[in-house]
Amino acid sequence: MSRNMPDRAAAAKAAAPAISTDPRVPPDAPRDCTLCPRLVAYRAETRARQPDWWNGAVASFGDPEARVLVLGLAPGVAGANRTGRPFTGDYAGDLLYATMTKYGFANGRFDARVDDGLELHDAMVANAVRCVPPQNRPLPVEINTCRRFLLARIAALPRLRAVVCLGRIAHESLLRGLGVRLALHPFAHGARHEVGGLVVFDSYHCSRYNTNTGRLTPAMFESVFAALRAELGPAEGAPARD
Repeated sequence: MSRNMPDRAAAAKAAAPAISTDPRVPPDAPRDCTLCPRLVAYRAETRARQPDWWNGAVASFGDPEARVLVLGLAPGVAGANRTGRPFTGDYAGDLLYATMTKYGFANGRFDARVDDGLELHDAMVANAVRCVPPQNRPLPVEINTCRRFLLARIAALPRLRAVVCLGRIAHESLLRGLGVRLALHPFAHGARHEVGGLVVFDSYHCSRYNTNTGRLTPAMFESVFAALRAELGPAEGAPARD
């Protein structure tokens, strides 16, 4: 590589969109966040039935030096809301973390428990909405309210280069947070968008519903991470794929 060739990471950082964040907002909501009354009430209902579950806002999980942010929708009621870790405890995590392992972003120790030894490499996982919503459907006002934590999380990742959006809501919340017109970057499975200094990859959400109905197959999901890996280059310490 020529010494005169600009460093892609530095160039991306310089071109990144300016994100307006309140320095008082942390990258993760407090477990007992009270910003969305409907979600607070639903957490309380779930806690009454399942007092041993997490039943709170779920923090991001992964490498603080990550170049990749995988952005989901919200915790599942018996998944992350139960365990306290994104995509842990339901089928979506089985597919997500197996795929991340295959492409060098996880260590392959996922066993759907927070003490399973899973570690992420060069990646972090978070949700657009940090608390479980009824019927897995956050309201627009809840998505908008929780976006402050998404923007704070992005600002706290100094090496961030790419975001994988799992579903339309994650995609649109990210773009709205970056101040980008949605019409210029419509959601589509397998789509790639350049937004300032970030590369955004879209995928259908890896939910059991989507996989059971054939809307998303493992091969389709893997193709998104294959494109991501090609964008970033080989994983550190791993041989290049043929």
